[in-house]
Amino acid sequence: MPDYKYTAIDRNGAQTSGKIEATNDEQARQKLMAKGLMVTTLANDAGSAKPAAAQAAPAKGGFTFGSKVSQNDVTIMTRQLATLIVAGLPLLRALELITKQERNPAFKVILANVADSVSQGNNLSEAMQAHPKVFDKLFVNMIRAGEAGGVLDKVLDRLAKFREKAERIQKKVKSALVYPGVVMSVAIIIVYILMVKVVPSFQKLLDGQKTEMPPLTKLVIGISQLLTVYWWATPILVFGIYFLLKQWLSTEKGKELFDRMIFRLPKVGAFVQIVSVSRFARTFGTLMASGVPILQSISITRDTLDNVVIAKSLERVHDRVRDGEPLSVPLEQSGVFPQMVTSMIQVGEETGQLPEMLNRVADIYDEEVDNAVTALTSIIEPVLIVFLAVVVGAIVLAMFLPLIALITKMTGGG
Repeated sequence: MPDYKYTAIDRNGAQTSGKIEATNDEQARQKLMAKGLMVTTLANDAGSAKPAAAQAAPAKGGFTFGSKVSQNDVTIMTRQLATLIVAGLPLLRALELITKQERNPAFKVILANVADSVSQGNNLSEAMQAHPKVFDKLFVNMIRAGEAGGVLDKVLDRLAKFREKAERIQKKVKSALVYPGVVMSVAIIIVYILMVKVVPSFQKLLDGQKTEMPPLTKLVIGISQLLTVYWWATPILVFGIYFLLKQWLSTEKGKELFDRMIFRLPKVGAFVQIVSVSRFARTFGTLMASGVPILQSISITRDTLDNVVIAKSLERVHDRVRDGEPLSVPLEQSGVFPQMVTSMIQVGEETGQLPEMLNRVADIYDEEVDNAVTALTSIIEPVLIVFLAVVVGAIVLAMFLPLIALITKMTGGG
């Protein structure tokens, strides 16, 4: 395993240098970052040291067609910026250092624009607001609150933790959907092969015997003929359904109806509620702790939620809080939030520790997400297996029913 020479900035803002053992430069950077070091140069001990950014990004550093800024890119940048600001580096110097190290060409250009805007005297929040597709309202408003209160370092650290926790929850939810997605894909492929390859062979055999076919067999053969003779219509039908469903979900009424249907599904509805409540509490608590006013925090939290049912309930909560009611009352009367959540929020209001109580709720529901993912996966697995068995079994039964009738007839006639 080769040694790598490096120079870096530690948590206190001091420059340090040394050697680290790693299989490649990427692993070396990760090891140093885990130690709280921000790498400025990195090179194999056998070669000359080059700036770490030069190894990590294309030489030109320009925009590459098709490149995209992911949420993970923004989260890593936020953690790096928080580390450097806490270490005492000036904001502009920290932005320039992060820009040099950025490996994503598209994000590199955006960070360069942000650094340039800050160098011209603009606030960080104003510079980031010019890129709404990368830095959303929640991000910008938290930065603005940190700047106004003179606690940008604490807000950046809080924002980094918030994004890291949110990504962990998102990954858990996505992982829960991988298995059913794979099973459904395999089921569709198996059924399609049976319909276009196996069923036509049985149909030829049955046509030769001129046997009266049961309704189930007629249905299966009809679908098989549709898939084989009019094969070109299948992708048109699939994309047509997808397009219409997407258009329907893009409307407010369609999305609200869909979300209400999801809420009513056994187990799935409870899972969606847990994930939504966790996101609500984490977002709202982080905004409040960062100094964002309560009404603005409710509005921003509402905009970050995917579920229209909860978002609409927060609209009504916003109006009633604006009229002077305590937050816990309209939340409880909305019927969307569990009793435990509203009770803890009420305690937070009474003790003056609402942000802390909201984050405690989020921690509790993060654990609930883990349990819900396990429970949902354990339920989905047998349901999908039974579904696949029923579909394939129905096709096989449809093909064998006429053969059984034919054998019975021949045996009786003999």
